Amino acid sequence: MSIDVPRAQAGRLSSRRLGLRLLWHQIRYEQLTFWRNPQSAFFTFVFPVVVMAIFGGLFGSIGKSEFYYGRSALQYYVSTIAAVSVLGSCYSQLAIVLATRRQNGMLKRVRATPLPASGYFAGLLAHCVLVSVVDVLLITAVGRLYGVPLPAAPQWPALAVSLVLGAAAFCALGVAVASLVRNAEAAPSVVQFVLFPLVFISGTYMPIHSALLNGIAGALPVKPFNDALLLAFTTDHTGLPWRDYGVLLLWGVAGAAVAVRRFRWDSR
Repeated sequence: MSIDVPRAQAGRLSSRRLGLRLLWHQIRYEQLTFWRNPQSAFFTFVFPVVVMAIFGGLFGSIGKSEFYYGRSALQYYVSTIAAVSVLGSCYSQLAIVLATRRQNGMLKRVRATPLPASGYFAGLLAHCVLVSVVDVLLITAVGRLYGVPLPAAPQWPALAVSLVLGAAAFCALGVAVASLVRNAEAAPSVVQFVLFPLVFISGTYMPIHSALLNGIAGALPVKPFNDALLLAFTTDHTGLPWRDYGVLLLWGVAGAAVAVRRFRWDSR
C-alpha cells in the first residue's frame, strides 16, 4: 500500500502536467493561426479603433449629461465599443470559425488526437480572452487621446472580472450557435441575425431610455455586459455589479448546455 499510493499520486500529477502542456499547446496554436492571417488580425483590431475614432470626432465635445447617464459621450462609448469588440472576438468569430472547421474536417481530425474536448475549448476561450484584452486596451488608448480618463485603480478587479465572465459567456453562446448552424456559408448570416438587434436594443450605439426596452434588454446578455463595463470604466467605488454578472452567468450556462447537447465534431 505504501508503494501504490505514491504511484497513484505520481500518475495523477503526470496527468495534470500533460493536460497543462496540451492546453498550452492549443493556446499557442490558436494564437499562431490568428497572427499568421494578418489581414484578419489587422481588421479585428482596426475596426473597433476606427469606430472609436469616428465617435471621438462626432461626440468628443459632448460633456457629462443625463442622456449618457451622467457621463460624457466618450466615457459611455469607450465602454460599449469595448463590449462590442469582445462580442466580435468571443461570439461572432468563434461561431464562424467552428462552423468552418467542422465543415472542412478540422474538428474531426482534432477529435482523433489526444487533446481532450475540454482542453480544445479551454484553449479557444483563452485565445478569445487574449484577443479581447488587446481590443479593449486599444479602445482605451483611443479614448485617452480624446481625454477619457482611465478606470480608477479600485475598479481594475471589476473590469477584469467583467471581461473574463463576459468573454466566457459569449464564447459559450458562440459554440452553441455554431452547433445549430448547418454549414459554414450560413454561419455569418445566422450570427449577425442574432447579434444585430441585441446590440441596438442594448444601447451599444445610443443610450436607450425606454423602460420597456431596458427591461427586455436587461434579461438578455449584451446589456448586462455593457452595464458591467460602463460601471468598471467610469466609477471609483469597489462594488461589483452582481445582477449583471448573474445574467451573464445564466446565459453562459445556457449556452454551454446547448453546446454540450448539440455540438458535433463532423459535418453530418
